[in-house]
Amino acid sequence: MEALIELKDITKSYERGAEKLQILKGVSMTVTTGDFVAIVGPSGSGKSTLMNTIGLLDIPSSGSYKLDGVATEKMSDNQLAEFRNKKIGFIFQQFNLLPKLNAIENVELPMIYAGISKKIRREKAQEMLELLGMGTRGHHKPSELSGGQQQRVAIARALSISPSLLLADEPTGALDSKTGNEVLELMINLNNQGNTIVLITHDNHIAENARRVVSIRDGEIVRDERLRPLLSQPPELRPAAEVMR
Repeated sequence: MEALIELKDITKSYERGAEKLQILKGVSMTVTTGDFVAIVGPSGSGKSTLMNTIGLLDIPSSGSYKLDGVATEKMSDNQLAEFRNKKIGFIFQQFNLLPKLNAIENVELPMIYAGISKKIRREKAQEMLELLGMGTRGHHKPSELSGGQQQRVAIARALSISPSLLLADEPTGALDSKTGNEVLELMINLNNQGNTIVLITHDNHIAENARRVVSIRDGEIVRDERLRPLLSQPPELRPAAEVMR
């Protein structure tokens, strides 16, 4: 299977007055298409900075990063934004739904940025909500939905342009344990359908549900363990280009 994520000797540092604070210290990692990788580490370990690098939200100080075979480190901000919107679906701890928009309108947002016509994006948004058991909640605003329902809407939004990568930042952190387990089971099912997932968490029990666990501490990978094999032949996902037609 092909490598979707290729990080090589990634460093990230910040200047604080006369002090130079190094967050990532030569991180190298490859993620294969169809994998489900949990990146785990305590607060201050560098996992959030690594997530921002993988998500093209932050530029490394040095090193190289290829996403889906494309080198990203020399892209302009506009190029990064366009590439990010096509390739990555984000799932956040706090859902990040716009409160004045209903569920369908929230799911439509990435497709608006991608230039997809109103008719097609409305159909796709409804399709995604139905896939996640939210088909009858499309006209409800976030305040009218439970935490688990809001996270399902957020996942539908992340899936709406058929991204190459689902990047989840503590996706169960704002949920009670029962609802969190339901969302985690949903992500396992999405991976079984062929979606590539990178999940950021501080919780080892959450991480143990992934196929692979990468532990980071003090800006370095200290453990990389395969828990479950990759799917031998994951289903083929529709690319974003097909959704836009």
